[in-house]
Amino acid sequence: MDDVDAGGDVRDLDRRLLAVLHGYGADPRVALAARALSRAGEHGALWLAAGLAGAAADRERRGAWLRGTALTAGAHLAGIGVKRLVRRPRPVHVEPRVRTAGRHSFPSSHASAAVAAAVAYGALRAPRAPLLGSLVAPLAAAMCVSRLVAGVHYPSDVAAGAALGAATARLGVRWMTGTAASTASTSATRVAPAAPAAAGGGYG
Repeated sequence: MDDVDAGGDVRDLDRRLLAVLHGYGADPRVALAARALSRAGEHGALWLAAGLAGAAADRERRGAWLRGTALTAGAHLAGIGVKRLVRRPRPVHVEPRVRTAGRHSFPSSHASAAVAAAVAYGALRAPRAPLLGSLVAPLAAAMCVSRLVAGVHYPSDVAAGAALGAATARLGVRWMTGTAASTASTSATRVAPAAPAAAGGGYG
């Protein structure tokens, strides 16, 4: 019984927080910004474009930027996959301010892609694209909030999407930056000279 009550309390808190954040959209400027961010983040478009821009600006690490872009796309697709499994309906107690690509709410794929981009591109520290590096994290946060102001996600949807995006990017950071391959190469180089010595030792 306590578990049922706790679940009801969490859902009630989710609804109340959404109502408060959605209320900020009564300001036309806030509503306009929320709509613009939501539309820019549809299908992860803003973040994929940012990754490609980083690849163009930072040619020495183009491969890393492209892998970071792939991680961001992967986080977005993972969010869509979980959404189809959970099938949580979108909020109905607030008026949506944007159209959505689907009917399901949990997790927010916008948040998944946004946070994955913030983690992945942040790891690259973009010395040749400083503006891109400084804008990604605050834009990602604004993107997450925009989905609540727009009234199309519960806070728990956004939190879960952000966690999924962060986990996806963090799991792939070594692959993205090439440190895993570099470590394997270094290990192979260290092991290789030991083989002749071991062989020679057998004849002593």
